[in-house]
Amino acid sequence: MSTPADRPARLTVGVISAGRVGAVLGAALARAGHRVDAVAAVSDASRKRAGLLLPEAAIKPSVEVAAAADLLLLAVPDDALEPLAAGLAGTGAVRRGTLVAHTSGAHGVGILSALTEVGALPLALHPVMTFTGRDDDLQRLDGAAWGVTSEEVLRPVAETLVIEMGGEPSF
Repeated sequence: MSTPADRPARLTVGVISAGRVGAVLGAALARAGHRVDAVAAVSDASRKRAGLLLPEAAIKPSVEVAAAADLLLLAVPDDALEPLAAGLAGTGAVRRGTLVAHTSGAHGVGILSALTEVGALPLALHPVMTFTGRDDDLQRLDGAAWGVTSEEVLRPVAETLVIEMGGEPSF
């Protein structure tokens, strides 16, 4: 029997921040068959959450998470997003062609301009729900509305990722 991981076009995913949103969305991507390779988790609560929801993912520094990812999920607070993007762009860790998605409902893809300038492909994917950071959030993602912003050429990618995680994209 085929599993989601057997599907073509599976991505290696890196998650920066195993907070309530990042850990759950990483788990949703894993449920869809993508390989969540690494996660950045600093606090004790984040490390515990990563262990529960992303048990196959190694806990690594953000730069190492970014360097290995085909899809880099940035699930940090709104005010940390632009400095994180600029810092990652400055390290050279994000490869040209890497999909970089953030989860902020307050920003579109422009906030990722530092990464776009080095060849990253920006996506803004914001589930319209409150997260607890527990595994029951995975079931609550099913049918949830998502705000999605992307360049027109990346729209099918953004839509596919949201649908794979169980959501309903809205552009």
